[in-house]
Amino acid sequence: MNDLAPLLAMVPARADLIELGVAGALILAALAAGVTAQRMVGTRVARWWRDKVGAHVEGLRPRLPSIVRHGTAALLLAIVLTVHPWGLLAAAAIGFTLACASTLTAHQLMRGVGIPRLAAYVVEVVVFTALFSRAVGGLEPITSTLDAIGVTVGRRRLSLLALVEALVTAVVLMAAVRVANRTTAHTIAHARALDATQKVLAQKIAGIGVVVFAFLFGIDLLGIDLTAFAVFSGAFGLAVGFGMQKTIGNLIAGIILLMDRSIKPGDVIAVGTSFGWVNKIGVRAVSVLTRDGKEHLIPNEDLMTREVENWSYSDRNVRVRITVRVPYDCDLQAAQALMLRAARESPRVLDSPKPNVWLTAFGTDGAEHEILAWISDPESGVGNVRSDVLNRLWLMFREAGIGMPFAQRDIYVRSWPGAASPAPGSEA
Repeated sequence: MNDLAPLLAMVPARADLIELGVAGALILAALAAGVTAQRMVGTRVARWWRDKVGAHVEGLRPRLPSIVRHGTAALLLAIVLTVHPWGLLAAAAIGFTLACASTLTAHQLMRGVGIPRLAAYVVEVVVFTALFSRAVGGLEPITSTLDAIGVTVGRRRLSLLALVEALVTAVVLMAAVRVANRTTAHTIAHARALDATQKVLAQKIAGIGVVVFAFLFGIDLLGIDLTAFAVFSGAFGLAVGFGMQKTIGNLIAGIILLMDRSIKPGDVIAVGTSFGWVNKIGVRAVSVLTRDGKEHLIPNEDLMTREVENWSYSDRNVRVRITVRVPYDCDLQAAQALMLRAARESPRVLDSPKPNVWLTAFGTDGAEHEILAWISDPESGVGNVRSDVLNRLWLMFREAGIGMPFAQRDIYVRSWPGAASPAPGSEA
């Protein structure tokens, strides 16, 4: 009987079993409340997120019902754990379930905002270990062990605990910055009081402000003295002066372009051989989309230093020149009237300013004209307007009996091989 005493001491008492049963019932109630919240609140939150934020944080929207479910269960379990001094078994059960629910919430959040899988796993392990350890006895043994593993560099000690804290802080702040940037970008994009250029500028300034605030907040959270960055700031200044000169120059050039509004999204521009409409003004380059579907990335600094043709800077109306040549033996006035009619009937040609026809030169093969037509949507292309007008004009010329001029040459033969030479002044 004395040999069984240690085993009997390990058997839970009746009161502990009752407490464990109550804890189990509360755990089931918390999990059921999480499922109910997912059905009643999660789907509504997902729809609200789709309407208010849209595709800016697209990976997070389908995960919102699961986040609401696990987050609700974790919150209720945290309340249950703190309102009563539970025994070891009950605390272990509640703490284990709380750690699992919190870990699943963290996993859905971080994967929804695009945090790398490995970094997300590290944070999940830390969250699970911290919550479960706190429930069954505290974090002191774990933190002491992690803090004991480290090295001393100068007056500062680098331990495994400090490394874990820095990693978790960096991942959490990265996720918060991504959500804040994308949510802010969506909010600014739907601001009616701002035009397209002001929206892009506000998004860039807000993004830079969020990153700077997160960096300073993380430094303060980790307890790092800002004076330690004195050497780093000097090295960063040298990097900006040499290696990152172009990068910083493009960043500043992009902000200047947005501030003076000389180039804005939607403008039709021509830079060198690149012609198209401005799709996006980024931190480094401007995206110019051509009619061929090609996207040219032009550095912001090039747009500040090179000559740029902006077809829609102050007025979106653009004049299209269409060259037409008619033979000399046709009715010139009738041909010009048909040219005007073909331009007016083209759907993209504006009625005001009115199209016009100019006789520009008497060429070697025919009378050369220019049809001057105005359009208000140059981003839709210019060549298709020329093609439409010329196709209409071709059919009208055929109906009116007006032909197309072609090259004609008169050849005078001075002598044929083997024939007698003609007398001077006579023609062959």
